[in-house]
Amino acid sequence: MADDVGFVTMAGAKAIGKAPEVGVGMMGYAFMGKAHSNAYKTIPYMIYPPPAIPQLIAVAGRDEAAVKEAARRYGYATYYTDWRDLLKDDRVQLFDNGGPNDTHAEPCIAAAQAGKHIICEKPLGRTAKEAAAMLEAVTKAGVKHMVSFNYRFVPAICQAYELIRSGKLGEIFHFRAVYLQEWIIDPNFPMVWRLDKNRAGSGALGDLGAHIIDLARFLVGEPRRVSAMTKTFVKERPLPGSSEMGKVTVDDAFVSLFEFENGALGTLEASRFCSGRKNHQVLEVNGSKGSLVFDLERLNELEVFWKEDQPKETQGFHNVLVSEAYHPYWKYWWPHGHMIGWEHTFIHEISYFLEAIVNNGEVAPYGATFEDGYKNAVICDAIQESAEACRHMDICY
Repeated sequence: MADDVGFVTMAGAKAIGKAPEVGVGMMGYAFMGKAHSNAYKTIPYMIYPPPAIPQLIAVAGRDEAAVKEAARRYGYATYYTDWRDLLKDDRVQLFDNGGPNDTHAEPCIAAAQAGKHIICEKPLGRTAKEAAAMLEAVTKAGVKHMVSFNYRFVPAICQAYELIRSGKLGEIFHFRAVYLQEWIIDPNFPMVWRLDKNRAGSGALGDLGAHIIDLARFLVGEPRRVSAMTKTFVKERPLPGSSEMGKVTVDDAFVSLFEFENGALGTLEASRFCSGRKNHQVLEVNGSKGSLVFDLERLNELEVFWKEDQPKETQGFHNVLVSEAYHPYWKYWWPHGHMIGWEHTFIHEISYFLEAIVNNGEVAPYGATFEDGYKNAVICDAIQESAEACRHMDICY
């Protein structure tokens, strides 16, 4: 056993030594900072042989004590309290923007102008206008760009994409998706940045809805028009550290109807006011030859129904455990039946982006580019406009 371990280690060192290094500079170190840092540290020994070796150069944040601790905890070589200083660091080749929504545009545009490749958390911009400026910047600079719509990289979603693209579901009739959480249902929950339109752009729409909008486009195609309603259930919340109340200026929930360019109909709903729902994302695709159902909280499974080729005695939805060696990304993990989790989506996503960087490959169609982020923002704007005007809105990119 000792000899086997030594052989693997030596072979691994040789393979890693051949892989190019990519210097990473990250802005933000909380929820997404943790998820992305975990991916960078895991890629070299699990996505094997790795497309590149991420070098954790620097992390940026406004609170010096907190960002210094984040650098130590995650293993970044240094830290900055101003993202502008991070972009001046010549060691940084890839800029990872995990900051709040109001810090997406300016730093990403500056990073593009500095020649850095960019991965940015979603939503790309608070508005379509903001996202368009970001897309223009990366296009002009010629850098690689990705929006972190990580659910594209769930193996079961990858499998669904391939099944739909192959035509096995036939003509697509319906796409329906919900994304439900409960975390702000308490009216005494404090006023945080996600509830301020100036900082967040929108509420459940941009936070949760952007994900299922992206999956609708990824799996089914472009929407042609939309009709929607939004609702803010709690209009004032306590300001942190104050006895005063702050005004909530974003949606708590939305529902929408879509018509796709290919003729399919879609329904999308997102809310942060659903008691008992922690991270409930479920989607269903119905075609002329079959149907697919995916549940994010059971992310290693895909429910499949085939209209034909099933004995009548056992006809119905079948649960497919997406964990075989031939399933997307599974060759990097464990023997079949040994499950992976939510954090693995970022490992798949970032390794895919690193490969595009070092081999000058395309990010689309599997990865979400800034163009996808822009189109997503156009749809989000159309949903808000439809809700305000109480009418259908055409989707115009």
